[in-house]
Amino acid sequence: MRRIVPRVRRWTAYAAGLLLVTTALTTAAPPVAGAAADPVAVTVNARAGLATVPDTALGVNHAIWDSQLGSTETSDLLRAAGVQMLRYPGGSYADIYHWKTHTAPGGYVAPDTDFDTFMAAARRVGAQPMIIANYGTGTPAEAADWVRYANVTKGYGAKFWTVGNENYGNGHYGSAWEADDHPDKSATQYARLVVEYADAMKAVDPGIKVGAVLTMPGNWPDGITAGADPGPWNQTVLSIAGPKIDFVDVHWYPGGSAAESLARTDHLPDAAWLLRQQIARYAGPGADRIGISLTELNVDTGRTTAPGALFLADAYSGLLEQGVFTVQWWNVHNGIGTVSEVAGQTDHGDFGLLSSGGCTADGEVCEPPFNTPFAPYHALSMMNLFARAGDQFVRAGTDQPLVTAHAVRRPDGSLAVLLVNKDPDTAHPVTVDYAGFTPADEAPTVHTLTNGATGVSTGRSGSAGARTLPPYSLTTLVLRPAGSSAGRPAAP
Repeated sequence: MRRIVPRVRRWTAYAAGLLLVTTALTTAAPPVAGAAADPVAVTVNARAGLATVPDTALGVNHAIWDSQLGSTETSDLLRAAGVQMLRYPGGSYADIYHWKTHTAPGGYVAPDTDFDTFMAAARRVGAQPMIIANYGTGTPAEAADWVRYANVTKGYGAKFWTVGNENYGNGHYGSAWEADDHPDKSATQYARLVVEYADAMKAVDPGIKVGAVLTMPGNWPDGITAGADPGPWNQTVLSIAGPKIDFVDVHWYPGGSAAESLARTDHLPDAAWLLRQQIARYAGPGADRIGISLTELNVDTGRTTAPGALFLADAYSGLLEQGVFTVQWWNVHNGIGTVSEVAGQTDHGDFGLLSSGGCTADGEVCEPPFNTPFAPYHALSMMNLFARAGDQFVRAGTDQPLVTAHAVRRPDGSLAVLLVNKDPDTAHPVTVDYAGFTPADEAPTVHTLTNGATGVSTGRSGSAGARTLPPYSLTTLVLRPAGSSAGRPAAP
């Protein structure tokens, strides 16, 4: 299998206010390894409803340079993890990809990765597609033809279409990694063409939803105005294209050490709030109809080990709580990177959920066999056990930054609580206090993912009010309400 070179450009700039939060979180002294700790107080308020989990929540990227894109084995693994949305044709490749000829000039296209193969894989997974129309080297007519082929000729019913990928990286602000053949590379020109793309695509199928690319608030180039644009990228795009789009698309790679990445998930409520404020302020009347997708997400340290897994679960939960309609990991397969040891486990520096089976250039270190799930895959499986379509997130929190909590209330009245121990060295006892919910007097169903585990373990043990969380772990408690039928196990 061809060794895929991982994406190396990651922006980690933050607005001044967010930097202050980061500093406060990452400079707190961690507990001494092995030291006894007072119980962490976890509170769950089942009366404080947040967003409802959509049927597009759990997503991942699928790329045309992945020769196993349509394989039965890969699709079945994604289905088993509960993947609900697949993004195609793969990040920056989208801006050089021409769907009719299945070519990407300047890039590598693996055999058997064409659009029909992708759609067959999506159907086997049971996932909806999110398709990136080529902005950088394409045209509105090319995108409209794709919609026609997908939804009129083939009847695929592909609903979600984004115009381009990270198009602010076209050199307009200095850094250039995204293909863009337009002489005018301004945010204004991108926004004007988004309008043309949306009009052309919706003329073919008025039922589709079209998204525009924005940048995550606090991330480069947020706040920067260049050329003759009337304002920064987000303001300009929303002001011009807002009336024509149905959602905005952002990416987030927080970067830094494992501890820094895990701490920065606390930024997500603020970042989502700031993005909604930008939409409300600049997108015009009816802006509340505009959804948010976060279609690329990963870390710099611990990508295939526990930090990547904990980050995935914490970030997916934090974003879905805020009403983001899909969160998508980068990537299904990606390839070996810089190898290191993280918390006693070999980290292969691979952005993929699944092993590509490759080796370092010197051949000294190899990944596990092809399609072996890495830790983030198991975290995605945990998310599938924790937050299901139709569940409603409710407010949950803790008094310890190294332990975070999320919770959902299910339509049948049961409650699921996800507890994340970000401490690599110390097991933390927790006590859980519930408001608006009285758990049944029985052992809850418990799903656990620990450092180095090859999957999620499930059993029934302990109580609803107290638990000890292993170092670097995910724990989900599923609780039935008091008064429910005795002896019936809680839904997984």
